[in-house]
Amino acid sequence: MSPAVFTGEEAVELAVVERSGFIESRHVGSAIVLGPDGSVVRSLGAPSAPVFPRSSMKPFQAIAVMGAGVPLEGAAAVLATASHGGTPAHLSVVRGLLAQAQLTEDALQCPNDWPLDTAARDDAIRAGDHKQPLFMNCSGKHAAMLLACMVNGWPTESYLDPQHPMQQQVRDVVERLTGDKVVATGIDGCGAPVFAMALSTLARGIQRIATASEGSPFALYRNAATLKNAVLANGWAIDGPGRANTLVIDELGVFAKLGAEGVMVMAALDGTTVALKILDGSLRAASIVALSLLADAGAIERQAVDAIAPRLDLAVYGRGEQVGEIRASYV
Repeated sequence: MSPAVFTGEEAVELAVVERSGFIESRHVGSAIVLGPDGSVVRSLGAPSAPVFPRSSMKPFQAIAVMGAGVPLEGAAAVLATASHGGTPAHLSVVRGLLAQAQLTEDALQCPNDWPLDTAARDDAIRAGDHKQPLFMNCSGKHAAMLLACMVNGWPTESYLDPQHPMQQQVRDVVERLTGDKVVATGIDGCGAPVFAMALSTLARGIQRIATASEGSPFALYRNAATLKNAVLANGWAIDGPGRANTLVIDELGVFAKLGAEGVMVMAALDGTTVALKILDGSLRAASIVALSLLADAGAIERQAVDAIAPRLDLAVYGRGEQVGEIRASYV
């Protein structure tokens, strides 16, 4: 039997959509904030109920690849944890990972897709391209997993099977970094296994990644530190130009990773960490809610949040003019 997820009755309001002074829509969900020492400083809704982290689990997957003997660094490490926009710069790194593995794009088992970046998608269409796995936002993760398979002599045809050594490595990393056992396994949109966990568990694992030291005596934490530093130095690679995670990383120095169906994790430089899930699956309010929670905890300046907010696609329009906004509304 699958573990119960949190319900609408347990969820709390996290954000509203305001149009012309009228609250048009409300986003409810759960969130948790961990202080630098790992203590819970804020809990909203039901953060102990399990969720699928979706792409917010990618940092664990990238660390698993590194632990499998692939010395990822810089942009290559970030593409392994990215939900990338499919720009030429992103695709170049993915092709580089495949070249290291001596594999072609045909080895990728993520679905056919268009680039998320509008300009990149338009260019692909004008060039007569079609949807393809390389364009899919998870292709960097898949290429990195394939490289780990080649390094270890593991089969590449079954690399997405939950019982495959690569996926068992991911599960081990998830459980070691979070300190909790996986409660359920599903198949993510890209085809890779995704492990259900409580938001509190996810937050703890992300905090351990965000605070890891390259001087740690443990390889797991050295790899986590390498990944964290690569993400903060290459924000463009994890998302794309003008996209939310890239803006938050580049402008605020906050480790950020979105997940489909309304999941977001962020960790500030002092280690304060937020994990949230918006119950209706929409991501449109996730960044501003997470940033507001970090600001409330004193981890980032409120002025910095206010400065970046206009670039997070929060404006509500009518007849081409702004008539409202999406804003955090939790209490």
